[in-house]
Amino acid sequence: MNIAMFTNTYTPHVGGVAHSVGGLVAGLRKRGHRVLVVAPEFPGMPREEEGVVRIAALQRFGGSDFSVPLPVPGTLDDLLDGFHPDIVHSHHPFLLGDTAHRVSASWGIPIIYTFHTRYDLYGHYVVQDSEVLRRLVRSLATGYCNMCDAVIAPSASIAYYLHGNGVSAPVSVIPTGVDTALLASGDAVRGRLAAAIPRDVPVVGHVGRLAQEKNLEFLAGAIAACLRQAPERHALIVGDGPMRGVMQDVFDRSGVAPRVCFTGVLTGDALCDAYAAMDVFAFSSFSETQGLVLAEAMASGTPVVALDAPGVREVVDDARNGRLLAPAVETGAFAGALAELLDLDSAARTHFAAAAKETAEQFSMDRSHDRIVALYQSARNQELQGKVSDDSAWRVAKRSIERELDIIGNIAHAVGAAVLVPSGTDNG
Repeated sequence: MNIAMFTNTYTPHVGGVAHSVGGLVAGLRKRGHRVLVVAPEFPGMPREEEGVVRIAALQRFGGSDFSVPLPVPGTLDDLLDGFHPDIVHSHHPFLLGDTAHRVSASWGIPIIYTFHTRYDLYGHYVVQDSEVLRRLVRSLATGYCNMCDAVIAPSASIAYYLHGNGVSAPVSVIPTGVDTALLASGDAVRGRLAAAIPRDVPVVGHVGRLAQEKNLEFLAGAIAACLRQAPERHALIVGDGPMRGVMQDVFDRSGVAPRVCFTGVLTGDALCDAYAAMDVFAFSSFSETQGLVLAEAMASGTPVVALDAPGVREVVDDARNGRLLAPAVETGAFAGALAELLDLDSAARTHFAAAAKETAEQFSMDRSHDRIVALYQSARNQELQGKVSDDSAWRVAKRSIERELDIIGNIAHAVGAAVLVPSGTDNG
């Protein structure tokens, strides 16, 4: 099949969605499918990328590390004519997500959407953050789902959320895949050497974009409390972002900063080594659609301490592959759970590591990509069964106009839902 992939974030941007899309593109091409990626420009991107169309974009939107694509140039139509897509896969409901819908309508082909992000939890990136704004973006995103032929939810929690917010389009739960073999190949000694951490000390780790929505001030407080309990303990923080300074301040005030290593962004073997260097993985985000980094940590045999939240509870099995704590738990209790796993004896550590690796296999990249291809084929077969032989210019124009009206209608409905929703009826 020829798959046109539309995403607002892509390599070299580092983040869960960019990582997911990049892995999917590689997996599809490995299976012999052709993929055309339409994505914004990002600083540091390659000069030439086969199978990638870059759209001019505004950089660092709202102080974040995201790019916002500008209007799509007409050259995209020429490229699509040469590519001849069989299916469209969209990864965002805004910006290039609307372009994905227009391409789907123009070509008369199915559109699949992966619901990666709870946008209603990201209002802090705009000045006008409010409950009205949260309802607006939630309604826009769920309305977008209903214009698609199928929706992929990365976790059962997100599928439940979508159905609870009025999504009637078919929803398939397909977790984002992780490369379990690569992650299991990490070298703990090499990872600790790179971070200047002694070989035989207990290490608490975290990997991710250091952003406000990740609840990282709480996490830093819990890690600091854990380190204060025992002078031999260290922490390894992989990633970068606007919350790095806040976390550093917490560690400085707690007197544990000399035992905390911030590596910045790591990829490839260096990232695998970092995971392997950790004895326990700490995670406190409430904004995930799927805890991808949790599956990555577990692939290296590292148990996890996390807060019970959507996308997390599907991965962490309390007292089996880690600890799943109540959402309102205090930092002291979180620190105690970290210490509990750090202090495991050899037999218990082996048990947790084996359970973690077993869990990670459920999220393997091959399994995920096989299920996505099957979904493509199903949507494509349904589209072919109902396809009208007459695909004249008039019919193409009619489809395009109808889709444009759908997009406008979704915006109008979202505005109404955000402003006029009765008190107490919010399903967020």
